[in-house]
Amino acid sequence: MAIYYSCKHCGVHIGKLDVASVDSTSLGFDQLSDQERVEYISYGDQGDVRVKSICEDCYEMLRRNPDLHALDTFIQ
Repeated sequence: MAIYYSCKHCGVHIGKLDVASVDSTSLGFDQLSDQERVEYISYGDQGDVRVKSICEDCYEMLRRNPDLHALDTFIQ
């Protein structure tokens, strides 16, 4: 099974985990609300998991410009 991480803001590929099996607790998914799970985690037809996260560049941009949090998307 592969778990792909990408930035929810700019779409850049952050990383990939190749694992035989893993539970949601060890990935921290149990810390998400039901709504957040729906928003940030999706499952592919081939058993892969896609996780939306935040890349370092977008994190830094939000840290420096907190008013951007109000926007759905700030990357043009």
